[in-house]
Amino acid sequence: MSSPQIITADQLPTLDPKEVIMSLRFAFGALATGRAVQPTQTVLDLDGGGDIISYPALDLDAGVYAVKLSPYIPRVDGALITAWTLIFDVTSGKPLALIDSKALTTLRTAATTALAVDLLAKPDANTLSVVGAGPVARAHVDYLRAVRPFSEIRMHVRSARELDLPGVEIVQGVETALDADVIALCTSAAGAVLDATHAHPAALITSISTNAPDAHEIDPALLPSLEIYSDYRTSAAAVPDFVAAAALGWNSKNILGDLPELVAGTAPAPSRTRTAFFRSIGLGIEDAAIAGLVTRMLGLITSPPR
Repeated sequence: MSSPQIITADQLPTLDPKEVIMSLRFAFGALATGRAVQPTQTVLDLDGGGDIISYPALDLDAGVYAVKLSPYIPRVDGALITAWTLIFDVTSGKPLALIDSKALTTLRTAATTALAVDLLAKPDANTLSVVGAGPVARAHVDYLRAVRPFSEIRMHVRSARELDLPGVEIVQGVETALDADVIALCTSAAGAVLDATHAHPAALITSISTNAPDAHEIDPALLPSLEIYSDYRTSAAAVPDFVAAAALGWNSKNILGDLPELVAGTAPAPSRTRTAFFRSIGLGIEDAAIAGLVTRMLGLITSPPR
C-alpha cells in the first residue's frame, strides 16, 4: 500500500468559504442521517500541562475516514500548537494524505460558526460584531460574510491597533459589541468577555473553544436566560460553559438543537424573544469535511457530487 501524500501548509489550495461551509453542511447532514459517525475526541495529558487531542470522524457519504492529532505543548516563549490530519479512502482503505491542518483548523472553526449563523441568525441580520483580532477572528469575518450581506462589521479589540480589513471598523473595547444582530466571540478567554444579557432578544451570540483551561466567553450562570444551541449534542458534556452551568443546576437537555438537527430541520428555530447562543467545541467531522475538500481539490480522491 502506498504511503499518504504529505501536504504541507504552503501546498494547501486556496479554499472558497462557501465551498467549505457547504462541505460542513453535507457532513452534519450525514451525521443526521446516520451516514457519518462522530466518536468522542480523546485527550492525552503530557508533562508540563500540555496534551494531545485526537479528533476522529467517519463520513460514508464523502467516502472518507479522518483523524486529526493536535498537540498542545506549553513553552516559556509561548505554547506550541500543531495539527495534522490523516485521511483515508474508506472504499480502498488507502491512506490518502497527511495534511498540515493548523491553518485548516482556523478555517473550519470559522466555517462552523458561519453554518450556525446561516441556520440561526435572522434572515435580515445586518450588523456583525467580532470580538477578538487574531487569525480565528479574521477568518470569522471572511466566512460570516459568505452567509449574510452585513452592511456594518465591527471588530472589537482590547488595545488600539491597525488591521488591514476592508469594510471592517476597528473598535477598542467591547462596550458596544452587543449592539449587533450577530456577535461572534473569537477570543482565548477563560472568563466572560461581555454580559450576554445586554444583547437584543433577536440577536445571536456565537462562541468557540480554545486551549485555555475552562475556556468560556460568557458567564455560565447566564445560560438559563438564553436559547442554547451546540455543534453536536453528544459532545456537549465536555463544553466548559455547560459543565460550569450544570454545577449551578442547568441541564444540558435544555439545548434546543445541534448542527445535525438544524441541517435536518428537526430543531426549533430561535424564538427571537430571548437571545440565542451557539457554542462550538470543535469536532472531527469538521476536520474530515475540510480535509476531504482539500484531497478532492488535489485530485487524491473522487467522490460523487452531493
